[in-house]
Amino acid sequence: MALVVQKYGGTSVGSVERIQAVANRIRKSVQQGNSLVVVVSAMGKTTDTLVKLANEISASPCRREMDMLLSTGEQVTIALLSMALQELGQPAISLTGAQVGIVTEAEHSRARILQVCTDRIEKHLSKGEVVVVAGFQGVSHTDILEITTLGRGGSDTSAVALAASLKADRCEIYTDVPGILTTDPRLVPSAQLMPEITADEMLELASLGAKVLHPRAVEIARNYGMPLVVLSSWSDRPGTKVVSRLPQPRSLQGMEIAKPVDGVEVDRDQAKIALLRVPDFPGVAASLFGEISAQNIDVDLIIQSIHEGNTNDIAFTVVNRVLQAASSVAEAIAPSLRTHPAATDEAEVMIDRQIAKVAISGAGMIGRPGIAAKMFKTLADAKINIQMISTSEVKVSCVIDEVHCDRALHLLSQAFDVDLSSQKEITQNQYRGKHPPVRGVALDTNQARIAIRHVPDTPGMAAQIFTLLAKKNISVDAIIQSQRCHIINHVPTRDIAFTVAQQDVDLACEVIAELDRQIGCGQVSGDRAIAKLSVVGAGMIGHPGVAAKFFAALSQEKINIQMITTSEIKISCVIDEVDAIKALKAVHEAFGLGGKEQVNLTA
Repeated sequence: MALVVQKYGGTSVGSVERIQAVANRIRKSVQQGNSLVVVVSAMGKTTDTLVKLANEISASPCRREMDMLLSTGEQVTIALLSMALQELGQPAISLTGAQVGIVTEAEHSRARILQVCTDRIEKHLSKGEVVVVAGFQGVSHTDILEITTLGRGGSDTSAVALAASLKADRCEIYTDVPGILTTDPRLVPSAQLMPEITADEMLELASLGAKVLHPRAVEIARNYGMPLVVLSSWSDRPGTKVVSRLPQPRSLQGMEIAKPVDGVEVDRDQAKIALLRVPDFPGVAASLFGEISAQNIDVDLIIQSIHEGNTNDIAFTVVNRVLQAASSVAEAIAPSLRTHPAATDEAEVMIDRQIAKVAISGAGMIGRPGIAAKMFKTLADAKINIQMISTSEVKVSCVIDEVHCDRALHLLSQAFDVDLSSQKEITQNQYRGKHPPVRGVALDTNQARIAIRHVPDTPGMAAQIFTLLAKKNISVDAIIQSQRCHIINHVPTRDIAFTVAQQDVDLACEVIAELDRQIGCGQVSGDRAIAKLSVVGAGMIGHPGVAAKFFAALSQEKINIQMITTSEIKISCVIDEVDAIKALKAVHEAFGLGGKEQVNLTA
């Protein structure tokens, strides 16, 4: 007999008929020999209706009372579903988050799960009952026992937390699409179902616009090695399996507030090539990385900073054994860039062999402001300057002088409480097995870019900037530091750009403007009219040409790239928002992710 946790979203239980259909699916699973815990969301648009009612009463309703209000939506669903199961002759009992023992922080509207007390669930399961649980909610760990809600995606999070705590055989997430698709089918009808995806890939996609599965749920599944399947509520299609690497032993206590960083890694086998004053024109990155790909050279980090006038900088790292070949390509391309009609300055190639890459990684970094800032401050306190920064949802990488490599590794492992004995230098072994070079394409149009000109190029500047943002609870996504250095009042400076959620752009600009008055930066600007387009795939490691194909697809559509940032399994480009849909379709097609069939969202 398998112990299975199932979760059904709001659309899946949006009417009496749909609740009855879900009850029939549950009974069928029990008849197949499974023991079931079922987590449900509020019916249809119930939560939206409750929010609207609250806003009619108060322009700024109390968060505690909002939790009291919103938690009622799921309670309606669990009672009705339990009744529907009982009508079918299937014993069932409904339990709220508090009754089931989901213990959270005392943080209204955005609580994280500390632990799940499973005794009561196990008692009901032993009687052959289906336990129907209200998702999205819990009870605080204080003596007062406050009702709390988990925020967006809370029912997904409830389900995976229950599955991990019960040591279930698997967790099934039922939704209104057939599984996880190669991109958003509403924008690209040719999007195809993925039969499988790694948890790390899903984390990148989940936070970049793939709304099928919430990142917090994926984080728990990844941390505890919980098999996860995303399925359609309307069909018996096999859906998508989310597979995780074998996890390190981890306590179930402090489930969502455990260490956000579980790895500190270093790679000494790196060299940097930077092209300065590259014409800011569509096709330049495609030409450069197309030639590099033609030489079968694998590139690691790639960054392109914000433009300055009509030019910008592109820098990338390679392993030392291919440095000569890669630098020859860059030197050969530079003359053609100098004669480009958009060129106003001479492109210059700079090579640095004395570098190392140090990185922190962990699924818990998502949505927790201050992790990157803590890394930068740790390096700054040790007087270690950062030459390059590249970020993803689950990793922050910095290029530093090689001489500081061992010290940086030791200090970061101390700062983030990571056991170095369990760490190895960055390898490609974490994504063993066969994976496609690109699994999916994600588009995020809800970001804005902040650019800061002429930041003093001294240890601690990045730490100051991102610590201040973290104190205002502003999460930062892509971070780029320019390669070009300007001397302002005898002080070397560089530009720094980063992206934030659109609703945070004004506050972020205010924070940086205040810092500017303290340290004397240059112009600070915000741009909401951007989009971030990303390709994700664990198989891109060891497959030269992924970046070249990505950039070429944009070039063919005459779409200019404003910023580039990468990790081992993701490449992201910031582009103009007006080009977003066209770019998404072009890149999706370029990697052959579409099919002849269009995805039916209701079948």
